[in-house]
Amino acid sequence: MRSRAMYGVAVLVAAVSVLATGCGGNWEESGSDQGRAADGAGTEGFPASVADCEGKRTTFTRPPEKIVTSNAAALEILLRLGAGDKVIGTGFPPGKGTLPGRLDAQAQKVPVLGKKIIAKEKLLGSGADLYIDTFAHMGNMGGMGDAPTDKEFTAAGIKHIYLGSTACAPTADEPQKDLSAVMQDIERLGTVTGTADRARTLVKSMDKKVSAVRKAVGDVPADKLPSYFFFDYDAGTKQPMALCNRQVGNAVITQAGARNVFGSCEGDFKPVSWEDVVSKNPDWIQLAVRDRGSKAANDKAFDEAETFLKENAATQGMKAVKDGNFLRIGSERTTIAGVSNADTVEEIATVLHPGQVKAAR
Repeated sequence: MRSRAMYGVAVLVAAVSVLATGCGGNWEESGSDQGRAADGAGTEGFPASVADCEGKRTTFTRPPEKIVTSNAAALEILLRLGAGDKVIGTGFPPGKGTLPGRLDAQAQKVPVLGKKIIAKEKLLGSGADLYIDTFAHMGNMGGMGDAPTDKEFTAAGIKHIYLGSTACAPTADEPQKDLSAVMQDIERLGTVTGTADRARTLVKSMDKKVSAVRKAVGDVPADKLPSYFFFDYDAGTKQPMALCNRQVGNAVITQAGARNVFGSCEGDFKPVSWEDVVSKNPDWIQLAVRDRGSKAANDKAFDEAETFLKENAATQGMKAVKDGNFLRIGSERTTIAGVSNADTVEEIATVLHPGQVKAAR
């Protein structure tokens, strides 16, 4: 299930007297005695290092104390790892009530440095010692805009690392077909923040959930898989945006037992035409709206997206539209790396393959 071949870079775990080597993911990682790094541990499990999308390494001699996250996805991972008290600011903050229980309460206390991308000057002046970048090469999310240079990050005393499953995905050699890269991101953030044990627990839970879905739908022949269109409503209705095969959303759709209608498209996102979408005539459409900050606002956006498809002369004749085969699942849960990707896999599979999923439980 958890293929490590996406980027073909070895993951190294170096102990004081033993060197163990595993298969590689999208960026390189090494740590001293990583396997025994405890939640909140001081310098146990260090030094540790990770590499960015191009292979440039960043080394940590101790866990960071002041972290800034580029968006709610990186923030949520840190909160789940128990490192939320180290976060001093975020961009693209989660709306109130969008995270479960205590995570939401913690998230609402994190200072918002930018409602969208954090301004360069604010980021460099934040006092952070680590910035976690979720976007980098992601074209549809706008990258980082006027991003600080490596020299500027260094001068400000800020280490700069990435969520490889999203930030590095557009430059990958192969499509994303499973969540191994997302799980690697969680494990790496666990290594960097000294919460490796908790990271492994989160990954184990995700792996168990996705494996159960794969067991339930794995025998469905490829030509019988329902076709699926990810409708990125907030990218605009004049020209639709295709979710392509380097995007983590392609892995979510694939693992759920569906066929991404734009799965042959390389990269992360690509503008297409409504004629292109209509020619695919998908069996199911995900009404992917970005979080509005409340259930009422989200429901309104879902309604608007569905109404558009039903009233637009170009789309109202598609099979999914005529049959009312819509899934109301937020964009971020599908396209941004995190624990919730596994929940989305389960949710999609339960709708598309109810009999198989029920029988497997």
